[in-house]
Amino acid sequence: MIHTQPMLAEPDLARLREALDAADYRFEAVAALLGERATAALDRNHTVPGQLAVRGSGPLEIMTRLWRLQQPVPLSAARAALPVEALVGGGLLTIDGDDVHATVDVRPYADDTGDWWVVADLTPDMNGRHTPVPHDHVLGLNAASSTLAQLTVREPASRALDLGTGCGVQALHLSRHCDTIVATDINARALAMAALTTRLNGLNVDIRHGSLFQPVATERFNLIATNPPFVVSPGGRHVYRDSGLSGDDVTRRVVVDGAARLADGGVLQSLGNWMHVRGEDWRQRVGTWVTATGCDAWVVQREVQDPAEYVELWLRDSGEIGGDSYTSRYQEWLDWFDENRVEGIGFGWINLRAARAAHPTVRIEDWPHAVQQPLGPAIRGWFDRAETLRLDDTKLLESYLTMADDVVLEQIGRPGAADPEHLVLRRHGELMRAIRTGTADAGFVGACDGTLPVGVVIDALAQVLDVDAGLLRDELVPQARQLVLDGFLEPARHTG
Repeated sequence: MIHTQPMLAEPDLARLREALDAADYRFEAVAALLGERATAALDRNHTVPGQLAVRGSGPLEIMTRLWRLQQPVPLSAARAALPVEALVGGGLLTIDGDDVHATVDVRPYADDTGDWWVVADLTPDMNGRHTPVPHDHVLGLNAASSTLAQLTVREPASRALDLGTGCGVQALHLSRHCDTIVATDINARALAMAALTTRLNGLNVDIRHGSLFQPVATERFNLIATNPPFVVSPGGRHVYRDSGLSGDDVTRRVVVDGAARLADGGVLQSLGNWMHVRGEDWRQRVGTWVTATGCDAWVVQREVQDPAEYVELWLRDSGEIGGDSYTSRYQEWLDWFDENRVEGIGFGWINLRAARAAHPTVRIEDWPHAVQQPLGPAIRGWFDRAETLRLDDTKLLESYLTMADDVVLEQIGRPGAADPEHLVLRRHGELMRAIRTGTADAGFVGACDGTLPVGVVIDALAQVLDVDAGLLRDELVPQARQLVLDGFLEPARHTG
């Protein structure tokens, strides 16, 4: 099934915007109307609590029932709230007798700065239905888009690329801090949705059709944010998730080709899947990709799924459940994994920054633990610290460091014991890292307050511990580098 493209002329788009504004069809207002129970149920794709909560016939109630609850509304009430005929002509609504139905979703959305509306396809699995998803389905707001938005470095940028824009969510966020935004997608219906989303919110975004970086082949960007169709499968069937490339090659292409399109100091941030191949360390696999870019790189694996679990997830996602086709598709997918020695599929974040360095900093790690979102500032800080650490040991010893505000020291041991069994340095922000440490390390971190150079701090600590200062320097300098990279210590601005 291929949809027709939704489209509204500028006067009709203006009328829709005015109607949404007049009804206060905004994130907070809709959440208040629905209440906590119904809002939580909608997060699980269940509408019954919402139907029970929203019974009025005012414009806000009509829009909420029509779009958030995906329920038909009386034609007369819809006409009182919306330019119905214009929206029917544009493919956003349809009339069936005395009722009006939504054919696409218009969803209120917000960040800390303000509100938007997002146009996308209706959620296909409301109330437990498993409706097959059309080939050109355009996802709306979802966990992946939210994750990418919270990871993205938010600093002023001249040119930004929203690669695989879908319904245009990332373009909305980029509009807060980027001068020029290019949004691309191979799915023509997605581009129509992204155009409606951005125009409805009064934004001027350069919308382009094409696969991966083909539409921007010779251009450079200060920021690239992408949630590409990274699902690892035998063959692509749904353009919102399947690239049609073999295995995890789309994630590799995003990394390698994307890095080549970064301006000096530019940042690329992508979600992705990668294969865990029997006999091969996944860090080496992904490391080969990022090392080839010459960029500073921080890759974080958030989870690993068993192949069968992975197949079940994505067949359920596309509504391919039940019947012989489900069994055959399941077997085809698993057989492909077995033939390619795939033992698991990793999911995570890839962050690159174009660096002018002979030896870029590359970190590839497994981190399935809780994190503090948004992580955009943490990622920017990591890149900045990696650049700061490009100095030799002599310069590091002359530098000034200070302990991060969120660092605490935990002493773990049996009650009444003279000394703790373990000392743990823990951060309460960003990735909330915790590291086991010793007396010297903990004392060094505690003494770094930005008033003395690192070398002087170590020498003073050596006197307190009655150890050789040279040996202590040999021990603490590499640890100081790691503590800075992890954010336990930060470069201090010394004015003495």
